[in-house]
Amino acid sequence: MKKTLIIGASGQIGKKLTQLMLNDGNDVVALVRDKSKLSDITDKNLHVIEADLTGNFGHAFKQCTNVVFVAGSGGETGADKTILIDLWAACRSADYAKENAVKHFILVSSIGADAPSTGPESIQPYLIAKHVADEHLMRSGLHYSIVRPGTLTNDDAKGKFTTERPAQKGDATVTREDVAKALLFIVNNPSKENTLTELFNGSKNISETFK
Repeated sequence: MKKTLIIGASGQIGKKLTQLMLNDGNDVVALVRDKSKLSDITDKNLHVIEADLTGNFGHAFKQCTNVVFVAGSGGETGADKTILIDLWAACRSADYAKENAVKHFILVSSIGADAPSTGPESIQPYLIAKHVADEHLMRSGLHYSIVRPGTLTNDDAKGKFTTERPAQKGDATVTREDVAKALLFIVNNPSKENTLTELFNGSKNISETFK
């Protein structure tokens, strides 16, 4: 059975993705800093590994076919944590994946990572971190899918998507649950080509969005 490593499995999107993948019958390795945050999920196909992303976590990649990096430092932390997690841990994850011959690396980035200097000054360190992590993965030689979601919301899933950036900034949003559903689809239906996709709620079904 294919085994998928989810890095940041206890985060807001990561936990939703973990549950969706288990519901779908996938074998999941959940890498978390505090395993108690997944104590409410029990499944024979769930393997939890506790590790700090600022330390050595290469052992988590062994025998994994896919990797989904959905970890983030969080909006309440400073630029130091952003650099350590969103940039450095993401880059190291790509390196570990290559060492372990991972078949597909899926990275959750952010809208605006293509041009960090044009974003609001307050989030430029975050966008720069995402930009550098994206570039590192693209140069890694790994088969990759980079997803750049719009502004994240906690609304109920809409189940409809678009990869075209809306004209109005206020419409450039996507629910966290829909991001998780998109990641599940990408894991189960990997593109033959490397992809970099912006993602928003829209009018298309998931299969139309990632055809």
